Amino acid sequence: MASIVAEASRETKMELLCIHPDLCAKIEKLKTLTKESQVEQSSAGLHTLTDEEKASFTRMNDEYKKKFEFPFIIAARNVTKHTVLSAIKGRLQLSKESEFSGALVQVGKIAWMRLLAALTISGHKGFLTCHVLDTANGCPAVGMRIQLRRLYAGGDEAGGLLKEFVTNSDGRIDGGPALKGEEFIVGTYEWVFYVGDYFATKNTETAGIPFLNEVPLRFGIDDPEEHYHVPLLVSPWSYSTYRGS
Repeated sequence: MASIVAEASRETKMELLCIHPDLCAKIEKLKTLTKESQVEQSSAGLHTLTDEEKASFTRMNDEYKKKFEFPFIIAARNVTKHTVLSAIKGRLQLSKESEFSGALVQVGKIAWMRLLAALTISGHKGFLTCHVLDTANGCPAVGMRIQLRRLYAGGDEAGGLLKEFVTNSDGRIDGGPALKGEEFIVGTYEWVFYVGDYFATKNTETAGIPFLNEVPLRFGIDDPEEHYHVPLLVSPWSYSTYRGS
């Protein structure tokens, strides 16, 4: 689907953008939308816009359509109303060419997420791994307790503790990936690293009230076919992460 759009003429691409429903109108007519659109607009909280927020969005939306000549489009399923308001404000400053390309990317995201929500996927290849490095002592973080929680998946709140681990001599999780197979589904997750307990075992100097005690790290899984590696580099005073491989 994405390749068909990419290979289409500019006129056809513009037609695709122009037939997209106006987001302001969709907010006003939420109950008349398709089930998919209702889920997307409701999950973003667009039905909870205050009168002031709605007036601001309407004004910016009118400016957007006047400048770019197509409706403002955003993949709203996994964002908040604050994301939407920030996005339209920022994208109003872009050039016509940049926004034309960016709007097509948003259309692709909408299609991707709707397909994932509609399909029951089994036997996919994706999996989740983790690694913790102690940057204060220059070594793997051995024996750190970690919890994995699922916060959101499949359009429903799916919060709760999934698993608990203790890192091995390499700062990794024993027994293979933390999630794989049927457990590995698209959604929002959170690692909780008990770094205060860990540094206590190392007798590493910390404050009386630890500056970092429990470190929550929230991340999203968007593609059930990919490897998501979420490492933590941590000291008693700082931490960082990235998407690894």
